[in-house]
Amino acid sequence: MLRFPGQPGQGPPTPDDIVIGPLDLSARVDEALNVQAVAFGLGADEVAVRRQIVLRHLTYPGARAFGATTADGRLAGFVYGMPNDRAHWWSTVVEPCLRAQGHEDWLDDSFVITELHVHPDFQNRGAGRALITTITDGAAEPRSILSAIDTESPARGLYRSLGYQDLAVRVLFPSAPKPYAVMGAPLPLRRR
Repeated sequence: MLRFPGQPGQGPPTPDDIVIGPLDLSARVDEALNVQAVAFGLGADEVAVRRQIVLRHLTYPGARAFGATTADGRLAGFVYGMPNDRAHWWSTVVEPCLRAQGHEDWLDDSFVITELHVHPDFQNRGAGRALITTITDGAAEPRSILSAIDTESPARGLYRSLGYQDLAVRVLFPSAPKPYAVMGAPLPLRRR
């Protein structure tokens, strides 16, 4: 487990530290999805759909999760991912876009960051960075891929600082209102 201190004076009062460690996401799926709903602006219907998706993903070989937990046991953030499989839905959607850019090979030998979310009360304090580096440090694959909303955002800035680069942009997922970018980075991720 990794401990890191919170940074006083940023946002509402919070406990002094957050612990990054393995997360039984199946047992805490509703709490995790609440974090995602607040961080990502999801409604109850979207959360219900995502709940089934998360639970299905956790049955895939190599799927694992880490959480950022406060001293009082509150889940402040989470990440989960798995080795990429070209047969998974996400891969089938992004593959034509990656192929068009000459990056189709990124679908092989990559660890996918499926979801990474930090509750707004705990953002900009290093939790997202600690979560993604912790999960990818344990990956057997030589690289990592993910998708993020295709806009200049703090999340995209974080990913770039870790070594992720755009592999394809303006990727459209069915029913997603905004386009996404697919990003990839060699592992281990870049440190500050």
